[in-house]
Amino acid sequence: MDVARQSFFENGYAATTMSEIAATIGGSKSTLWCYFPSKEDLFAAVLNDVTSQFRQQLNQTIELHEDLRTTLTRLCRHVVETLTQPQFISLHRLITAEGGRFPEIGRILHESGASSLRTIVAAYLNRCIEDGAIRPCDTRVATANLIALCTCGAHQRLILKIIDRATPEDIQADTENAAEVFLRAYGTDKGQTGAG
Repeated sequence: MDVARQSFFENGYAATTMSEIAATIGGSKSTLWCYFPSKEDLFAAVLNDVTSQFRQQLNQTIELHEDLRTTLTRLCRHVVETLTQPQFISLHRLITAEGGRFPEIGRILHESGASSLRTIVAAYLNRCIEDGAIRPCDTRVATANLIALCTCGAHQRLILKIIDRATPEDIQADTENAAEVFLRAYGTDKGQTGAG
């Protein structure tokens, strides 16, 4: 998995071959094919591996629910910190660069990471609606808006190579902005005051 991840992220999807991965790890191509019937399957396994810890930590963040503002800020920080890490920036660039020629990689990313992220956050927002902390809304849309807010600052500048890394100050500013704008758009008086 480590060799495959490095190859995909450094060389891209098109330039990564099962033969080269097998040669690098010192095994046979047929053995690799027993575990992963195609390069697409291997890429899916790599993405699942990369995103599994992120999903687990996100669930833990939500399970530690205090009031809406505190939990939302912690959730936004987790998203911003994770998506500005070099491996996630590399992944984003890979999908952007090669998704047109290989549409399956976008689908795989959606299934392994983006879809589950939205499902986790939307379920949390549904609980917040039930608690009266946010107004009734389509929580899938609200989740998409929240993720967009988390990725419109340092993440976007990293993708465009305007900056080389996200500083703690960048992460703090993006976190506070995302949480505050989301609360203004969706929060009720109960959610704004931190009760709930």
